[in-house]
Amino acid sequence: QVQLVESGGGLVQAGGSLRLSCVASGRTFSSYAMGWFCQAPGKEREFVGAISWSSSRTSYADSVKGRFTISRDNAKNTVYLQMNDLKPEDTAVYYCAAGHRSAYYSGTYDIWGQGTQVTVSS
Repeated sequence: QVQLVESGGGLVQAGGSLRLSCVASGRTFSSYAMGWFCQAPGKEREFVGAISWSSSRTSYADSVKGRFTISRDNAKNTVYLQMNDLKPEDTAVYYCAAGHRSAYYSGTYDIWGQGTQVTVSS
């Protein structure tokens, strides 16, 4: 069974940075897509960004473009979310997700991590 484990969340002041990590166990993700999502209290889970393991293509929500960067390390089955210039509105639980390569385009992911809390103070 594939499992995703996020880490790296915490409390940071506005303008600061965090790097989230998501480690996948159970299989290789060389031809799979990985995504990051966030969910603030009382709101729906929203797309943050995605990366294709096969081509290293990336996609981001407009709200994080220029601030967040997705990267990967296939040898470690790990995807990262580098979060710079954080804003209070970024405060949310951040989840990583894995899916078939088509998930990069469809936004449909099959496997989800438990989430890691990111809190940005003003």
